[in-house]
Parts: sequence; structure tokens; C-alpha cells
Amino acid sequence: MLDEKRIQEAKSNVDKYLEDTLLKKETNETAKKMYIENSNLSLETANRLSNIESLDFKPYLWIIVTSYYSMYYIANAVLLNIGYKVGTKVSHKVTSDALIVFVRNKLKKELIQDYEDEKETALEIISIKTDSIIQSFELERGKRSKFQYQMDEEIKKGKAMTSLDRAKKFVFEMKKLLS
Repeated sequence: MLDEKRIQEAKSNVDKYLEDTLLKKETNETAKKMYIENSNLSLETANRLSNIESLDFKPYLWIIVTSYYSMYYIANAVLLNIGYKVGTKVSHKVTSDALIVFVRNKLKKELIQDYEDEKETALEIISIKTDSIIQSFELERGKRSKFQYQMDEEIKKGKAMTSLDRAKKFVFEMKKLLS
């Protein structure tokens, strides 16, 4: 779950990104379409790689990488949809912080509609799920950059499958925000 310190850090960072033009108020339908296509392709690649396993070919690193990129691309499509274009410098960190600042509450509202019938537990579930979805992007960003080659194959496979599951959930929820 995202803690208040991380949320405040993201807000402060986004203000600086806007000032430094690492993040701009901009829409671009062509770029948004490309991000959606890249997200779909990345998720499909991760799915296909997850079905390939042999003694000499274990693509766990690439399942993690392509799962993460499916999330990264759909997150950027959602940001463009609400009027923000991420620049090329430190774009992964900018995307992560912008998700927290600009998308977190929109996602929370979307999930509230999905869980209207669950009166007493809805807000707690939604807050946890919202933060979990946003945090999954950060977790995958970290995993992608820290993946250790000396891990045994079962650990790599487990981490790869977790990445793929997170990416599927993240992309599914983000696509709701595009309609």
C-alpha cells in the first residue's frame, strides 16, 4: 500500500517535473494509440514467453521486462488521455510519480463504481486495491532494474509469473480509464 510519505514525495516530484518540462500538459492521440498498441504487444509477448520453457531456454527475465513495459505503456496512454505527456528523461520515474498524483484518485473512483454493492467494506477494499495497482508499477520498475541472474530458476520463474499477473491486472484497470 502506498504510504502518505510516498504520495507526498510524488506530488513534490511532479511539481518539479512540470517546472523542468519532464512532464508537460499535452495530448497526443497518435502517441496514445501507439502506447496502447505497445502495451498490448508487450503483454502478449509476456504471455507467450510464459508458455515457453525448456532445459536450455528459460525466459523469466524477459517475462518480467515485457510485463513491466505493458504497464509502463498503458500508464503513459492513460496520462496522455488526461492531458499529460511524459518526456524522455527519467521517464519511468516520472510516469510512476504522475500515476500517483493524477491517476490514483481517478482509479479509485472507477473502482468505487465497480464495488458499489459492497457498502461497508468498499472504501477499504478500493483504497487497498488502488494503492496496490499503482504500487505494482513501482514494484515491477524496481524488479526490472534489480533482477539477479544468480537466482535459481524456480525463483526466477515465480517472479516472472508474479510480474505477468500484475501486468495483466494493471493493464486491465488502466484500460478502463481510457474509455
